[in-house]
Order: sequence, then structure tokens, then C-alpha cells
Amino acid sequence: MKVTVQSFLPLGAFIMVVSLTACASQYNKDKLEASPHYQAGEFINSEPFEKPGLAKTLQIVKRFIFEDKFNTIPAKPIPVTPINGLQLSQELSKQTAVHRLGHSTILMELNGEFWLTDPVFSDRASPVQWAGPKRFHPTPINIEDLPQISGIIISHDHYDHLDKNTIKEIHPKVKGFYVPLGVGEHLLDWGVPQEKIHEFDWWQEEKVGDITLVNTPANHFSGRGLSDGNSTLWSSWVIKTPQHTLFFSGDSGYFDGFKKIGKRYGPFDLTMMENGAYDKSWQHVHMSPEQSMQAHQDLKGKVMMPIHNGTFDLAFHEWSDPFNRIKQLAKDQSQTLATPQMGQRWLLENATPQAAWWKIAKLDNIDDLLPELTSPR
Repeated sequence: MKVTVQSFLPLGAFIMVVSLTACASQYNKDKLEASPHYQAGEFINSEPFEKPGLAKTLQIVKRFIFEDKFNTIPAKPIPVTPINGLQLSQELSKQTAVHRLGHSTILMELNGEFWLTDPVFSDRASPVQWAGPKRFHPTPINIEDLPQISGIIISHDHYDHLDKNTIKEIHPKVKGFYVPLGVGEHLLDWGVPQEKIHEFDWWQEEKVGDITLVNTPANHFSGRGLSDGNSTLWSSWVIKTPQHTLFFSGDSGYFDGFKKIGKRYGPFDLTMMENGAYDKSWQHVHMSPEQSMQAHQDLKGKVMMPIHNGTFDLAFHEWSDPFNRIKQLAKDQSQTLATPQMGQRWLLENATPQAAWWKIAKLDNIDDLLPELTSPR
């Protein structure tokens, strides 16, 4: 064991805590060093960018402390559709369905099975639950009410995507965890059995029953503390079922990898695309809405569902800005956008949900929103 000082700056807060971190096993170290994307003790991007030094990091911290923030948190409750666990199981079929649970957590019905992406059920995206970005809304379903989960797909180890408390509580219900290289070490430390953990490098794939998972590149970074930066891999994912092909972006800056993924695995029936927590100070690791839309088109996506928004305050833009901008872009560029309400079940065979639910939190009378709720795209 080694003592490390962890810094939490998920582009939204800065917390210093002292914690005990397990040293990586020699077995895990050998796996990492075998990757062509691992050099000099850390993972690298396919399109590298200059790392922010201490001075730039302190500038960001200063912005969070002193810069005025306007409307980064909803003034009124976000509408959420509660999910009934029993009804959820009764509705399960071979059809493809998705439920946004918040941020990048998506409950998917895939070929008669339940799958989850980046599950975060805690109140805060933080190493502690007494400080850090707090949820705007409750999760539509509690962990105890979830059915058995065939698989959990993890994109990377940042706190708003990999939550220790959630993993410790949920893993008895989960058959398998599908994670980038190195992330399995966290799961082992939190009690997940080794046989449930499947680690992937970029472009590696595995068939799980009738579902094929492909780990694909992203341009981002990893780390949960000051001393473990880029010690685990970050990824996007291709999810192929007999009925549909889906893409889950995880977190990424815009890069040429989207075109490569689209060429190899597209077209995609649905892209679940990062669209939130962007800023000029970290433009290499998160996309603006304009870049998210371009990435969707690079992937040859048919329908885009914007994610990584609407749950945590992680940046300086207004909380509703990602939705408003991506909706206008979709309209201007004749792209189909899916904006299901948190918890809403959406069958991909059905009409694409396009309600501007994020505007409800600004209104006293929902009737004022009816034209927006029914407008195309």
C-alpha cells in the first residue's frame, strides 16, 4: 500500500483528500506494458496534446473559486420518470431500448438483457460524499430495485464515470464488467471477483452471447489522484446486437478517431455522445456541441442522444446550454436528435423522443412549453 494525496478536479470542483491506494499487481503491470498505447509508465492518446502544467491547473482552480457562474444549476426540479423494477423486467424483450439515468449512466435493454454504462448512483461525483458536484435530480431507479445486469461497460476511471460506492453495492447483481486496461484493478480493490472483470485495449473486441463489444479509442485522460495520472486507459465503445449497432462515447475531445470508428463499424443506429462540461480551458479532452455533432456525423450515426449533461455541475456554462445548442445544430444540419427525459424508456423502433424537457425547470406553467415539446428535432 502507498499513501497518495488525491486531487479531484473533474472539471467542476477541487478537493484534496488523503487516501490509501493499492499498488498495481505485477500481473496488471505486465498487461499494461504490452499495450502499444502505453509508454514510459502511462497511456497516451493517438492525437497527443500538451499536458496542463501546475500553473494552468491552478488557473482553473482559481476560476472555480472566483469566477461568477450563472445558471449552472437548475433553478427548479428536473422532470424525472421513475422506473419500476418489476415493470422494467416485465417489459424486457428482444427489442433495443434505453433509459437515461443521469450524466453518462444509461440502462440499456439489449437482445433480452439489461446492460449499464458508467453507473454513478451516488449523490455526488466525488471521492467523498460531503463535498463535490451534487446531483441535480434523483436516479430514476435505486440499485436495490434494478434487475440482474448482464454487463456493465466502463469508459474510464474519473469520478463522474466510475463510482466506488455504486460498484461495491451493484456488483452482486452483475455478471460481467467490461473495462479499459488498468480499470480492473480498481474493481478488484472494491470487491469485484476477478472472473467478472474483462479488460480491453483499443480495438479489442469480445462476443458476450449475441452481443459484440468493441473497445475503441477516445482522446481523453485518466486518474483519480495526483500520483496516478494516465495509469489506466480511457475508451469509447461499440455495442453490436442482432438488431442494432450503438456507440457510447465516454469522454473525448474531438479527434480523427471518430472517422476511423465510423469507417470500421458504422453506420450506427444510435450514438450516445458526450455533450456537456466543455470549456476553452480543457478543449482537448471534452467536445463543444459543434464538435459532438461533427463526431456523430463522422461515426455515420443515424440518431444522436446527447449525454454527459443534466446531472452534475462540472463546468462554467449554463446547465441547459448543451441541450439548447445541440438541438439547434440538429435542426440546422437535418440530423435526428433523441432527448428522452431522465428515466423515460425509449424503444429504438419507436418515434425518436424530442421533448425539450430541460426547459420545464425554468417555467411555472408547463403549458408554456407545449410548442417546444412538440417541435420537430
